[in-house]
Amino acid sequence: MNTKMMSVLFASGNESKLNELTIHRTTASLPFGGRYRLVDFALSNLVNSNITRIGIITRNNYSSLMDHIRMGRDWDLNRKNSGIAVFPPFVLNTSREVYKGKIEAIYTILDYIKKSPEDYVVVSNCNIAANIDFVKVLATHLEKKADVTVLCHTARINSSRRVIIKKDESGFIKDLHFEETPSDQDYLISLNIYIIKKDLLVEYVENAYSRGLVDFEKDILFKEVENGRLYAYELQGYAAIVDDVKTYYAESMKLLERGVREQLFDGENKIYTKVKDSVPTVYGSSCKVINSLIADGCVINGTVENSILFRNVRIKEGAVVRNSIIMEDGVVMEKSTLAYAITDKHVIIRENRQISGFLTYPIVIVKNKVV
Repeated sequence: MNTKMMSVLFASGNESKLNELTIHRTTASLPFGGRYRLVDFALSNLVNSNITRIGIITRNNYSSLMDHIRMGRDWDLNRKNSGIAVFPPFVLNTSREVYKGKIEAIYTILDYIKKSPEDYVVVSNCNIAANIDFVKVLATHLEKKADVTVLCHTARINSSRRVIIKKDESGFIKDLHFEETPSDQDYLISLNIYIIKKDLLVEYVENAYSRGLVDFEKDILFKEVENGRLYAYELQGYAAIVDDVKTYYAESMKLLERGVREQLFDGENKIYTKVKDSVPTVYGSSCKVINSLIADGCVINGTVENSILFRNVRIKEGAVVRNSIIMEDGVVMEKSTLAYAITDKHVIIRENRQISGFLTYPIVIVKNKVV
């Protein structure tokens, strides 16, 4: 039996809720964790699981994604017979309409899927930060003889539109539904990552597309629950769904906890990203850095507390950065204070500025702005 896997990734999702962070990029290329992009987690998990045939379906603003992944060399995906294939977002018609949902998107690349020699497909969004061993997931999928294995984790609803799972004692799903309201209660939440037999995926998509259906979860998975062969595979380690500014900030700040970083980065399977060969960070004699993630190439002469600094950030003398995320090539000039803020790439904060958001509503400054 052929138990090899290929993958289909969706580069876009909830750009409207990520607001200023995705004006110039797709969700997959959103910077995360000091030196990574969200797509790095999906690509690394797949490669670590020996999945090297990966199709990425784009939607809009994907030039930054193309620049980041290039030919896939940094993930050992620049291969002759497999590797990364990036697909445009257009439906198969002459009007060049962008696909309306995952069903239409997958339908446009069915030829690519059918011609692949692998028998199983990993279908995933690119807005998930987690360290996943898909070999173990497939082994469970085969053992349970499931039609679809849905990866999930236990968490609170901290954003809108989560797929909530109820399962029986054997782990098979007995109910799926959307939940829109944030809650303090723990739920079993779908990560929108699925393992499914290739032929079955093709059958699902062709049947749904012929009936004008577009939503993969609502129009396929929800209806398959009654057949009783959807299995819930619960991840025990750290996993994050990043689909709006609030979750982006909250999940980024969790990386300041040692335990979370160890679960995500320090396991047997590594997370890879584009190599830039930056110089080491310079810490000036007057600087003060507390509980922060600092990437390469920074020059710090001010105060940085509980913050994440990406590559080549400059914190001038007398500047104070607290509880903030400063993306690549950002500059905070002398005697300025930044708190609960997210500054995109190439943002300059001039002298004597006082900028502050709030824990549940951080302020976002868009790319290339001078404040």
